[in-house]
Amino acid sequence: MSTQRQLFLQHVAQTSDAPLGLEIERAEGVYLFDTSGKNYIDLISGIGVSALGHCHPKIVNAVQQQAAKYMHTMVYGEYIQNPQVQLAQLLCEVLPDSLNAVYFTNSGTEATEGAMKLSKRFTGRTEIISCYNSYHGSTQGALSLNGDEYFKSNYRPLLPDTRQIRYNNLDDIKLITKRTAAVFLEPVQAEAGVIVPDENYLQAVRKRCNETGTLLVLDEIQTGCGRTGNLFRFQTENVVPDILLVGKAFGGGLPLAAFISSKKIMNVFQQNPVLGHITTFGGNAVCCAAGLASLQEIIEKKLYADVERKAQLFIELLQHKSIQKIHHCGLLMAVYLDNFDNLWKTIQVCLQNGLVTDWFLFANNCMRIAPPLIITDEEIKTAATIIHQALDKVYNA
Repeated sequence: MSTQRQLFLQHVAQTSDAPLGLEIERAEGVYLFDTSGKNYIDLISGIGVSALGHCHPKIVNAVQQQAAKYMHTMVYGEYIQNPQVQLAQLLCEVLPDSLNAVYFTNSGTEATEGAMKLSKRFTGRTEIISCYNSYHGSTQGALSLNGDEYFKSNYRPLLPDTRQIRYNNLDDIKLITKRTAAVFLEPVQAEAGVIVPDENYLQAVRKRCNETGTLLVLDEIQTGCGRTGNLFRFQTENVVPDILLVGKAFGGGLPLAAFISSKKIMNVFQQNPVLGHITTFGGNAVCCAAGLASLQEIIEKKLYADVERKAQLFIELLQHKSIQKIHHCGLLMAVYLDNFDNLWKTIQVCLQNGLVTDWFLFANNCMRIAPPLIITDEEIKTAATIIHQALDKVYNA
């Protein structure tokens, strides 16, 4: 009889020739447990998803209660479903007044796709600008905005009339013109190695968008829901987007994302054509119940208020001769090593020693640290010790 691992490799489509291959039995808090009972510190939150850790009791309870009432009832936008309404209301309460209409999707890349359509439909323009080394998803439209040719070249032709500008480069802002429908920006470039915008950069882009009638879309799919020290990063930067993208941690562990704008902008989907953007499972009731429980917990406990202190503890404990520098924005951290080969070896040793970490798409010499926001100081110390031991083994070999 085939093992679970053999069946996984045979029948589940693979995205690389070297998956991490952990056979997960259960998960709780910051820990994953494999079928042998070995536990692993999840230092990447399932790539930014599990902000409250795994199987948070309030989220589990919300999912169970909602699943017992109803799950899927109708395609998006037709029935009034309490979890959707409550989550949309809470979002609008904590966001600026101009962000008062929420369109729920299944994933971050779908939020990007919806925002692209919305921008073109509202402005009547076709050009969309993004940044080099940006990541906005992997579907064809979102991939057209991504700023790394390695991941794009074999899928061309992609969407026409898209172009990239350099992040943090004030000279490139002039490339935003009156034919630009939207500019898509990450308030912190995550996959580039956690690149924080220079002072006044986002304000300068906002000003140029105002001058040209261009919509500013801020992608907070990875930076939102408390990870960077505020509920959303744009609040720290004091720049309000025309469209906000949320995802990953937004669903509390279930597939949920959204693009959020004003009623004035969002209403263009209602006519010419009617049903201007549709989805079957977007805003699923169980997913929205999980997202509501998660967001309520983050807000009520103000979990974002302690992420910078925890990040500084990581930085203090991660001093090592092999580490070149550490970029961070709250608990989104990139630990720079000299090359990918040594990083990959370090990741493997960490895995053997009970810790899951990873690398960044456009900065493959950087170790990703983005743990659940609930990680304790003791768990941080344990994680740092495991990383130190792995670095010692790799660099002393």
